[in-house]
Amino acid sequence: MSAQPSLVWFRQDLRIQDNPALVAAERHGGPVIPAFIWAPEEEGLWAPGAASRWWLHQSLTSLEAELRRYGSRLVIRRGPSVAVLTALVRETGASAVFWNRRYEPAIVERDTNIQEKLRAAGWIVGTFNAGLLFEAWDVHTKQGNPFKVFSPFWKACLSLPEPPAPLGAPKKLPLPATWPQTLPLADLELEPKRDWASGMRAAWSPGTRGAAVQLERFLEKALPRYVEARDRPALEGTSRLSPHLHFGEISPRQIWHAVRGRRQPGRQGGMAHGQDAYLRQLGWREFAHYLLYHFPHTTDHPLRPEFANFPWREDTDSLRAWQRGRTGYPLVDAGMRELWSTGWMHNRVRMIVASFLVKHLLLPWQAGARWFWDTLVDADLANNSLGWQWVAGCGADAAPYFRIFHPVRQGEKCDSNGEYVRRWVPELRKLDVPWIHKPWEASPAALTAAGVELGRTYPKPVVEHTFARQRALAALAVMKKRTKRITP
Repeated sequence: MSAQPSLVWFRQDLRIQDNPALVAAERHGGPVIPAFIWAPEEEGLWAPGAASRWWLHQSLTSLEAELRRYGSRLVIRRGPSVAVLTALVRETGASAVFWNRRYEPAIVERDTNIQEKLRAAGWIVGTFNAGLLFEAWDVHTKQGNPFKVFSPFWKACLSLPEPPAPLGAPKKLPLPATWPQTLPLADLELEPKRDWASGMRAAWSPGTRGAAVQLERFLEKALPRYVEARDRPALEGTSRLSPHLHFGEISPRQIWHAVRGRRQPGRQGGMAHGQDAYLRQLGWREFAHYLLYHFPHTTDHPLRPEFANFPWREDTDSLRAWQRGRTGYPLVDAGMRELWSTGWMHNRVRMIVASFLVKHLLLPWQAGARWFWDTLVDADLANNSLGWQWVAGCGADAAPYFRIFHPVRQGEKCDSNGEYVRRWVPELRKLDVPWIHKPWEASPAALTAAGVELGRTYPKPVVEHTFARQRALAALAVMKKRTKRITP
């Protein structure tokens, strides 16, 4: 075994347990030097947004604390990554660099370049899968092509060997005789200069401990009733593990085996159905990363090329109303305000607000993807791209464009008592159930009794539903005509 140090390059794997790169460094022998490099310019057009940077600061703080329990520390540097890694290897005399893989297009290109340069210089490089259940290149059709439909993709995944059990934490991390210089975490300026993160602090506990607590809460309270409660935004019926997963504070393998290992009350029980349904949601996360790997252009361009001919509108006022939760549709506004306050939004509501943007307002899905990217604490390029293209009808296995969510009916279905709306749109709190999702239909007396004055205390709808639906279908027809004219 080598006595020379090895570097572990932490990225979106900010944990000690089930960290293959860290285990590889421990097995390599010699001191282990954990490092984090801040190089947002290397993310291409998708540098971390404001909410993501806030979470990253908290998560790195958590990782530093975990490493200190080993007597170790986290070396923090600013990029360029290849220059920083080369400098660290030379400063420390390291013989190897280990990291866990990422799958975003700009990062794949960067990491490939770094790997080639380090190996050409004579250093050992090891990369590992720490973020997915299945590697994207291991799943394909019988013809060897990538899947574009989820169900056969997931069936193919489930035909593969089960994801391996998660790795334990290292027993010890050998320390170097001297540590290389490091930047204070505060020097990265990840937290906002003006404190707008109070809602996120109240809603979340970033870090591995927070992830573990959240997983246990989900397993105990939400998993048994997952099928019934997951589409009810007023309830804590989902796992809320997405930001922890994105930053690698918990691995999908840890979640998979924790869910699989939960005692089942019988195949007809709620727990068993909840397990299957939730693991399928993990499958959608896998599918998102799979598509991003095989179709890297889908971060900015539609997978279905005909949608490049879609006649999107430009309307700054409507976009602003949507962003601020001032559309006049209570469920849409509740979702956008939850996002603004907590950095998160219930998945069902995400679909509804996204549909409203691209179909009611006829604004491009890329504008919505950008807003989510900056405001979500779980902003993940793969999930974000898949979700927006799915709603817009231009991606893989997408909902057809002519499927237009009715924001009132959706509200009556998933928030029947209006609890979610009342929480996030307090100006409507006193409005009775018949009108909570359509205040413009309430009588003047009902509005007065609830203290609502449309157009003053709460906005009138920015667009009427029937008109918006007809306009969206007309736009679809225009796209088809343009495509037909272009196609030889």
